[in-house]
Amino acid sequence: MRPLPLDPLASTVVGSGLRPAAAGIPVVYIVDDEEVVRDALAWLLRSRRLLSEGFASADAFEAWLAAQSRPWPSAPGCMLLDVRMPGTSGLALFERLAEAGLVAMLPVIFLTGHGDVPTAVSAVKRGAFDFVEKPFSNNALVDRVEQALARSAQALEARQQRDAAADALAELTDRERDVMRLVIDGRPNKLIADELQISVRTVEVHRARVFEKMNVRSAVELANLLRDQGLA
Repeated sequence: MRPLPLDPLASTVVGSGLRPAAAGIPVVYIVDDEEVVRDALAWLLRSRRLLSEGFASADAFEAWLAAQSRPWPSAPGCMLLDVRMPGTSGLALFERLAEAGLVAMLPVIFLTGHGDVPTAVSAVKRGAFDFVEKPFSNNALVDRVEQALARSAQALEARQQRDAAADALAELTDRERDVMRLVIDGRPNKLIADELQISVRTVEVHRARVFEKMNVRSAVELANLLRDQGLA
């Protein structure tokens, strides 16, 4: 597949009409009530070929978020979030994102003045990715943004794997689930057949179908998959 052309000054992917996140391109969400700060951060990110979207308030971001299709996010992202803003504070927005289970896929970097450092440190302890004190080092900030985007990509991949495993599990028949449960327990085919009152050959067929649908090659791999994805 040819990569989509990226213009760091454009709001959509060139020739596609898609916004960057819809095209799977990482996006940095800037939430700060000062326009000059949003503009400066956007230009800094563009200098490193990173796209961004700016919001003048926490309420503006939440209104935008409510209009997005689910599941969200569909592409790696992170947030640069001012701690103190008129109306809903950055800290309150972070708490709502955490309650919604989004901070793993949307790591938050707080932008804070000297007086807000204790608040930002407390937020990091509750799951924020980091905080950066104003005035900040441009290179250091962008480095942390790139690390946050990498963390987001990992979380999205984990969600996709979990969803794929859940979808595969939902495709199993009741009998296949019965066989799977006993296979995971380490039962040999003969004992499974005796317990379910079916033939060994039927057990073998169901076992093979379970492995195929769950995309595994052994009972150990199947058990690990279900445990790792929280489906056991």
